[in-house]
Amino acid sequence: MRKIIELGSIITMLFTATCLNAQTTTQWGSDGFVKIENGMSGLNSNIASGDIFGQDHDRVGDVNGDGITDIVVGSRTADDGGENNGAVHILFMNNDGTVQGNQKISMLEGGFSGILTEGNNFGYGVAGIGDYDNDGIPDIAVAAPLTNDFAVYILHLNADGTVKSHVKNAGIPCLGITAVGDLNNDGKIDLVACDPSSDLDGANIGAIRILFFDANSTVIDSQTKLINPSNGGFGTGLIAGDQFGGREAAMLGDLDGDGTIEMAVGAFRSDGGKGAIWIMSLDSTTLDVVSKLKIAEGLGGFSAALSAATNPNGSDGAQFGHAICNAGDLNGDGIPDLMTGANQQSEGYILYLNADKSVKTYTKITNDEGGFGVTLQPNERFSRSISFAGDLRGDGTRAITYGGGAGGTAGGALYIFFFKPCDFVEEAGFNHWSGGNILFTNWDHPSQTVTGDSLTFEQCTRKALETDAPYMTYNDNDGRCVCMDSTAVLATSVELSTAYSNECYSNFTATSIDEFGPEHQSIVYPNPTTSEFIFKTDHTSFSEGDRLQLFSIVGEELYASPLQSQETTVDVSAFPSGIYLLTMSINGVQRSFTIQKE
Repeated sequence: MRKIIELGSIITMLFTATCLNAQTTTQWGSDGFVKIENGMSGLNSNIASGDIFGQDHDRVGDVNGDGITDIVVGSRTADDGGENNGAVHILFMNNDGTVQGNQKISMLEGGFSGILTEGNNFGYGVAGIGDYDNDGIPDIAVAAPLTNDFAVYILHLNADGTVKSHVKNAGIPCLGITAVGDLNNDGKIDLVACDPSSDLDGANIGAIRILFFDANSTVIDSQTKLINPSNGGFGTGLIAGDQFGGREAAMLGDLDGDGTIEMAVGAFRSDGGKGAIWIMSLDSTTLDVVSKLKIAEGLGGFSAALSAATNPNGSDGAQFGHAICNAGDLNGDGIPDLMTGANQQSEGYILYLNADKSVKTYTKITNDEGGFGVTLQPNERFSRSISFAGDLRGDGTRAITYGGGAGGTAGGALYIFFFKPCDFVEEAGFNHWSGGNILFTNWDHPSQTVTGDSLTFEQCTRKALETDAPYMTYNDNDGRCVCMDSTAVLATSVELSTAYSNECYSNFTATSIDEFGPEHQSIVYPNPTTSEFIFKTDHTSFSEGDRLQLFSIVGEELYASPLQSQETTVDVSAFPSGIYLLTMSINGVQRSFTIQKE
């Protein structure tokens, strides 16, 4: 069977970076980026300057069967067949993040036989949904939200990216759409339709709808779950104009292990346009909101300053939370983290989460921060859309895609950011790095004061990665951070600082998460299975941290066991049919397998 779900993209979303010992912390640092726009990085298509290519995007899976996950991109104001009718593009990707080919889908191209109303904005929202028609080729959902003919389309694809058939689900308001996994265990990936303009509880107060589909790719109306102030248990906290729903939602799984599942939803016009994100805990059966937390300037542990100024397009504020995605665990604490942004400020944010839904700390992606070296324009609206592309390169790195480049001659752009795993190894005892050359510091030694911002550990490691510093000194008591070059030497700290070695310094070698080398082999069989499978390895030496984990497609851990023998049997007879992910770690090497339960 064709791979319809890209292994690396799921493993990096779900696999928690683990420490080989208690003194090592894995952080994910910058490893370059690719900018995709018409005429750049292999994309050559009939994209006009006003098409807003990159309005939304998502990974689809391997459409053309070459082993590389492909990406769908919306272009909502393309004029194919009528002004602002809209279009989508299937990008056939190379491992390095460039485009090897493109198939446009609109009223004029790609085999789409639907009739769009002028101004429909087909492609305003897009989502990869797995194989809905069971032909071995992944399919997509597309939102066409404007005019009176608004709908959510399910497009069944051919291997060349053209449309084999489609289903129009009319009357569903949807300014953004997100695949959130199989919530009702029926073998189909379910969707969240974001409706920030909903007036049901007040003008533009917003809403989301969780959509479930039958075997014919038609929405099951009786099962649709509406969440807004008066439905789904949300309750108080929103006011008119907040635009709850944003452009995307993010399923986070069970953050605190209490049996509820957490979902993040933006409300980008909250607080005078500054924006906010709500993380809701949903009952796993009814999907009612059991509890919720608002993350905004000064709330939920988020301390960044957000603008409330009037923007060039006439809107107000930073619009934090306009787009969000689950980025997986980026700081090695076992909790998935959120990527978001303030698109009116052209800023991206990584929110490192606590189990209680609050923000532990944050870092930024801007022209000056993050270590990517991007050049963003003030009016670019970078972070207007965000999606998770997984291990696109097949080398153990992690790719996150940001939309930007509003307007301009190229008609919009995508940025694919690659993150690499880096180990920060704590030197035993209280030590600091002395001598050498300082690459970054916020600490004035003569006055014994923090001269700049007090940094969290994650923010300090980001500075070490940005400056390619092999050594880092950090003090949790005052937030001092000193990054030094390779000539520094270890010295005892009387101020209770801690010294770390950055094992990603200058020598990260990308190796596939599936690669053990010729001397070792690991297999899973039978696969597909109806009841159980066996994990078998020819490794003979196991350590305390070796383990197996089985996850559902939405990140729920279903099985976990230390790995202490060459053969392990895992019983999946109680689980519904569908795709699962087995992750393993042996002697610090990670590998993933997709498991198909029939």
